[in-house]
Amino acid sequence: MSEMKNLMIDIETLGTKPGAVIMSIAAVYFDIETGETGKELHVKISLAESLHNDYTIDPDTLLWWSKLPNFSSTVDGKENVTCALMALANFVVEDSIVWGNSARFDLGHLENAYLTQGITVPWEFRNERDVRTLVMFAPEIKDNMTFEGVLHDPIDDCKHQIKY
Repeated sequence: MSEMKNLMIDIETLGTKPGAVIMSIAAVYFDIETGETGKELHVKISLAESLHNDYTIDPDTLLWWSKLPNFSSTVDGKENVTCALMALANFVVEDSIVWGNSARFDLGHLENAYLTQGITVPWEFRNERDVRTLVMFAPEIKDNMTFEGVLHDPIDDCKHQIKY
């Protein structure tokens, strides 16, 4: 089997605008032709440390999260933002094709965080891909796909996005 170069990335945040607290980062390598998954990364970020570094919380997003059953396990991160970003940077192999459910959201938030922390974004912008654009061409595939795992768990979200 050749080295997997496609990488699905998912983040969970406490806001929809760049600069919002990123609670967790997940990434799963996959084979785009077979859907087979490979190495995984999941980093949970400290909420207190994020706030100390001027990341923000959107009250409506916080309220939405607080109603989900996995909220407490989502916000129990220990890693600081810089270490979390470096963990992802070290996980990304050269020439990776990085996917986000929305390039503007997942990848855009991460790019903003990398720039804010003074860290080089670990992928080439030319290698960014957007799952939502593909779904637009055949929405029934996603609509008919059963979700396995926990909704809004970033690893499970990555695997679901890879499936469809």
